[in-house]
Amino acid sequence: MQRFRCSGCLKTYTGLTGTPICGIHRHDLFLEVVRDMFSDRPRSCRKLAFSLGKAKDTIWRWRVLILEAIGHGSDTKFGGIVEVDETHQRESRKGSREWVLHRQNPSLYPRPPRHQWYVYKSGRVKMKRGLSRWQLPLLTITDRSGHRFLERIKNRSIPVIDAALSPVVATDAVLCTDGAAAYARFSTKNGLVHHVLNNKPGQRVVEKAFHIQNVNSLHSRYDEFMRPFKGPASKYLKLYLRWFLLRSRLSSEEAFRKVLEGIL
Repeated sequence: MQRFRCSGCLKTYTGLTGTPICGIHRHDLFLEVVRDMFSDRPRSCRKLAFSLGKAKDTIWRWRVLILEAIGHGSDTKFGGIVEVDETHQRESRKGSREWVLHRQNPSLYPRPPRHQWYVYKSGRVKMKRGLSRWQLPLLTITDRSGHRFLERIKNRSIPVIDAALSPVVATDAVLCTDGAAAYARFSTKNGLVHHVLNNKPGQRVVEKAFHIQNVNSLHSRYDEFMRPFKGPASKYLKLYLRWFLLRSRLSSEEAFRKVLEGIL
């Protein structure tokens, strides 16, 4: 790449100086990583590293750099018929050194609250089924205009749900939910029309217009998207949610151009 020299301070620079990728030498492989992330079937870091002939840690660093360059999305208000529900993502401490530190110095580092992953896989300790504190709730909102919202929340309590919905749901919206107490309280507090739906026959659609099938479909696509990654570390979950929403909102080429604009 062409390098220039400032006549004032005599420092050298290139067209990428000051961008997040100024220290990357293989720009051709970096662009392949970007294109793979927004293809129909993005591969895991291990498989992508093998095909590109790079270390998986390098591919992972590039992927995090790309995800951090993606914008946080717009502050669009959800109006009209708004569907709200939540899904869950299993908590993951992938890459954590908490057990190593605990064994090295138990007095300084207390025993971690969870066993290592291979303890559950061996069958010595059974993983609890259903909802528990190890299942992280993800609040999902959609409307009929195609707007989507997916964000991790602390829990499903009434104050948390109210704080998450208030900034993004319009005051004249029609709310469609599964009937959880937090949604009923929010609709009553804000004077919203509230339709309760469930999976029983005859109760999935009200008046041929009100349902939560769009948000359930988004959950299915999210599960399919996350499956190849085998549960990312929870501290990086917000990046994956941002990645998923961008893919669901834009075509592959549009997302590819948007990421390049954010990086460069």
